[in-house]
Amino acid sequence: MKKSHLFVLAIIAVAAAIILSTTADASVYVGFGEARARAAEGNTTKVHVVGKLPRDAQKHPLGLEYDPMTDPNYFAFTLVDTTHLAQRVVYNNPKPQDFDASEQVVITGCMKGDVFMADNILLKCPSKYVKKDLKGATASVN
Repeated sequence: MKKSHLFVLAIIAVAAAIILSTTADASVYVGFGEARARAAEGNTTKVHVVGKLPRDAQKHPLGLEYDPMTDPNYFAFTLVDTTHLAQRVVYNNPKPQDFDASEQVVITGCMKGDVFMADNILLKCPSKYVKKDLKGATASVN
């Protein structure tokens, strides 16, 4: 074979390895029902679940369990997914800042028994997207 053919084959092999390594770590967006079905089949791959926190009449989230004095790395809450299925979620890290004010929550993890074990929590907080009063704001150019 010519050196150019070997070079092209090497490039293809590297590209294939990169593609395979990135798809092996990818997770999909599912509801709690599908996450339970995957766990029942023995599939332990990570999934994303999008949901909202159930709230009372005063707009306070229901079912939050966090006591930093007892265990700062245990946070449990109930999340309702887009199919309106409620699920208990356990996150073995401190409670994220502004979790109570969050409008929407995206969790990554997998089902273990009757709970969803979250590895990561992403929050969409409406206060971050509200336009601030910019009167008197100036920019300086150096």
